[in-house]
Amino acid sequence: MSQAMAGAMQPPFPAERGIEVYNKKLGMWIFLASEVMFFAALIGSYVILRFGAAGVWAKPGIVLSIQITAFNTFLLICSSVSMVKAYAAIQDGFQDKMKFWLLMTILGGATFVGIQVFEYIHLVEHGFTPAGVREGSHLAELVANGTLPAATMGLYGSTFFTMTGFHGFHVTCGVISMLYLYLFKALPGKYSPQDFSGIEVVGLYWHFVDLVWIILFTIVYLV
Repeated sequence: MSQAMAGAMQPPFPAERGIEVYNKKLGMWIFLASEVMFFAALIGSYVILRFGAAGVWAKPGIVLSIQITAFNTFLLICSSVSMVKAYAAIQDGFQDKMKFWLLMTILGGATFVGIQVFEYIHLVEHGFTPAGVREGSHLAELVANGTLPAATMGLYGSTFFTMTGFHGFHVTCGVISMLYLYLFKALPGKYSPQDFSGIEVVGLYWHFVDLVWIILFTIVYLV
């Protein structure tokens, strides 16, 4: 009887786990493997279409707001750091620090999505859409005077909004997941140094999303 009670009281994974992979963590790694294939297909298609297109590709600095997106990238990287701090805090048993850093991560992710929405609105107002350049817009004038290439703008718009849009959707899902953890797990005090699997699993997803964005920012905004 005592052995059964002791077994029931065991945490889902030991405090000193080493390289142990429990079910939730394994499930997240499998999911992230599928996400790697998904984003690899998107990025690979973009590279092939861009460098294989019959015509010159528009320079990102003419169409996109690189300064704003660079700040947004820095913000997302900072949110990844705050997620690490939240994870370290609950490992050491600091509930308040874990709640604070988790909240900072949520705010960082939500701000990233907000700035991306602002960027989309700004781009559409200037005439850059998923279908290419809108007639009568500022960018249409640049196409007319030869500053922007007419032949590849439609391809540019479709690939840009597809890749960044899907990534923004993933960030939004991450923010919603962390908000759930914060409201229904962290605030009620359900996490402890013996049980913090939610923070670790969602943290893996968040770091992956950040890494994907760094790659996207480099090839879409800088190259």
